[in-house]
Amino acid sequence: MESEDHTPEADEAVPVVSGAEAGRIARAAFVGTALEWYDYFLFGTASAIVFNRLFFTSLDPTAATLAAFATFGVGFAARPLGAVLFGFIGDRLGRRPALLITIVSIGAATGLIGVIPDFGSIGLAAPIMLAVLRLVQGLAVGGEWGGAMTIAVEHAPLEKRGRYAALVQVGSPVGTLMSSGAFALVLLMPSDVFDSWGWRLPFLAAFPLLLIALYIRLQVEESPIFRELVKLEERAKIPAIDVFRQAWGRLIVAIMAAFLGVGGFYIMTTFVISYGTDTLGMDRGLMVNATLIAAVVQIGVILFVGRLSERMGPGRMTVVGGVFTAVAAFPLFWLIDTRNPAAIILAVTVGIAVLSLAYAVRGGLLTELFPPHLRYSGVALGYNLAGALSGFLPMIAVALLGASGGASWGPALLLIVVALITAAGGYVGEGLRIKDKSIVR
Repeated sequence: MESEDHTPEADEAVPVVSGAEAGRIARAAFVGTALEWYDYFLFGTASAIVFNRLFFTSLDPTAATLAAFATFGVGFAARPLGAVLFGFIGDRLGRRPALLITIVSIGAATGLIGVIPDFGSIGLAAPIMLAVLRLVQGLAVGGEWGGAMTIAVEHAPLEKRGRYAALVQVGSPVGTLMSSGAFALVLLMPSDVFDSWGWRLPFLAAFPLLLIALYIRLQVEESPIFRELVKLEERAKIPAIDVFRQAWGRLIVAIMAAFLGVGGFYIMTTFVISYGTDTLGMDRGLMVNATLIAAVVQIGVILFVGRLSERMGPGRMTVVGGVFTAVAAFPLFWLIDTRNPAAIILAVTVGIAVLSLAYAVRGGLLTELFPPHLRYSGVALGYNLAGALSGFLPMIAVALLGASGGASWGPALLLIVVALITAAGGYVGEGLRIKDKSIVR
């Protein structure tokens, strides 16, 4: 998977990384990623409890939910385009400038969602504007995670990459915690107040959070490995094309390995919130609070598994996570079907925890699947092509639910398929890992 201009002399170049610097960069990447995922996850929660009622009100309840989830999926469809765009910037101009653009784009788009009039005020223009801003979100997120993970891993000593990659992954549950917490607070408002303006507050909060995230991103230094690529003139001319041409097999493995962490997560959160609220008649606040508790547990699981992967290998850990999730799928939905609040919270928490065994090591595995000159693009494409497939899983789960007459076996089977695909990706990926050369300073 080497570039055409790769030379033996290039193998002699050994970029230097610092353990202390690695921790600082990883923490900065984590904070920025957490704020970005806060913005992105707000849309998922709002799709289940707000947009279906306020932006698609001319449709019957099931069709409205499907339309809201379709809009939710638009963001995932846009993410591969964002991966190509920001992968080009990240592999040609630098990891750092790409990450500055992504943070501004997603923060601005999320804040603007909070000021869109609903369907009752401007009619069809409302869902159209919503879809456009979701598209901008998707493009920005398409370059965010791959860049944050790449710059964190490339600053880290080889033997400690698992823990630093996991620290960036913690950004996702923290983002979930922030977004679910924000919605849990506004759901305490009277229903009419919530529908009128209360739901907008979490989105409007993206504006001040953007300033914080931008400040943090400005402190991040460029990757030493990228600086070495510039020095050796080893940058790919059109990275995305080179990924498809030179590393297409690795790309497929990356998509498989990333599938559960994206798709399984949205089945256990976005779909389950909708299922519990609309099908089982459970309180919206209960369903959102279940994701809050699950996010807290997920943080601990990710940090522990990240260190464990330094011994086991991220590919093997991915296999374990995929198999465990597949085995747990039916019991999890049986617990949810009891309509018992404690059982529902337990199911969501355990479900997120088991799929996090694979999710925690996704960054470590994907970054080592691609050589440095294709890394940003390869990681971003692998992750976001998995995301493009995953974005429509909540909608597919709703359709399966309808086809089964409201029985949960359809969504459970969907989760099993996703989990086994990821297990297979982890198995193959472990044998394809590429080790960078570095010296710990």
